[in-house]
Amino acid sequence: MKAILLLQDGTVFQGTSFGARGQKCGEVVFNTSMAGYQEILTDPSYNEQIITMTYPLIGNYGTNPSDWESRKIFASGFIVKENCQTPSNWQNKDSLGNYLEANNVVGLEGIDTRKLVKHIRTQGAMKGIISSTELNIDKLKKELEKYPGLVGRDIVKDVTVKKPYNWKNGIVDVLTGEEQKSEKKYKVIAFDFGIKHNILRMLCSAGCEVSVVPADTTAQKILQQKPDGVFLSNGPGDPAPVSYAVETIQNLLGKIPIFGICLGHQILALALGGRTYKLKFGHRGANHPVKNLKTGRIEVTSQNHGFCVDMDSLNNRNIELTHINLNDNTVEGFRHKKFAAFSVQYHPEASPGPHDSAYLFAEFIKLMTP
Repeated sequence: MKAILLLQDGTVFQGTSFGARGQKCGEVVFNTSMAGYQEILTDPSYNEQIITMTYPLIGNYGTNPSDWESRKIFASGFIVKENCQTPSNWQNKDSLGNYLEANNVVGLEGIDTRKLVKHIRTQGAMKGIISSTELNIDKLKKELEKYPGLVGRDIVKDVTVKKPYNWKNGIVDVLTGEEQKSEKKYKVIAFDFGIKHNILRMLCSAGCEVSVVPADTTAQKILQQKPDGVFLSNGPGDPAPVSYAVETIQNLLGKIPIFGICLGHQILALALGGRTYKLKFGHRGANHPVKNLKTGRIEVTSQNHGFCVDMDSLNNRNIELTHINLNDNTVEGFRHKKFAAFSVQYHPEASPGPHDSAYLFAEFIKLMTP
């Protein structure tokens, strides 16, 4: 069966449908990871995004329950050059196509993904509609015109948890099945702006008793619990409209250690008086080089973001730049010189991706240590 991707500039890609039947709007982006597609699909940061994988063969190791990074798939669609229908892996439970169908996600294969990615790199990430049911271009254009896009909208509210909960599971060795446990010495409250499970696992294995709270939890409620530290999670979309979280962090600064990742990094910057802006096509993949300015070491990192912190807006605010992206010199990390607060734009918890940056969780522990 046929399927279509229509971009807002009128460009059309026609291929074959796999996964669920249907149609969905979203921002069309690309990810340069060679593997980790299941973790990517279940990362809430991809809410309202149609993901294109640059690696040509996807699905060859299937899917399994242990690679979920949240409660469901948040991506609006999935595009690959070739979907492997005969996966082979000792952990495999089902094919990628069946996995997408079971989770009501529309897939498109058989298009020239190189051409699509080059188009996005040249023109920038843009709105699009993916469909395997309606193939009439004029009708799809009318549907796409109704879609508001990501800028200026709070889509964190669509992914955050509704009620607080405690997380108790640490990192598990994939070969032995043994959990990496440690004595719980620190009480951490994690804001769920779209949090990934591996962040929670790493905090737990680092000796933290972790309580996850909704994105709109107030500073008063946080301080009443007397935590040792606060974690600001990753999440989707434009950070500027998430003003309630910015206000909360402003009221926590200087009172408790804070560590932010991705959207949490951007919200921390806004809370400190900075600005954010939209990147042309964002950073998404598991191979982005970042330089640690404190040590001079280069980290290969996992990334997924379409917005970035404007470092110039943080000048004269007691902020030290700690990490930069070596591809485009954008901000990848900073710390406050006075308050116990730091953050990074990339994903030190990986899943998928390299573990070069896992030391940042130990830095958070140091901030909480008396």
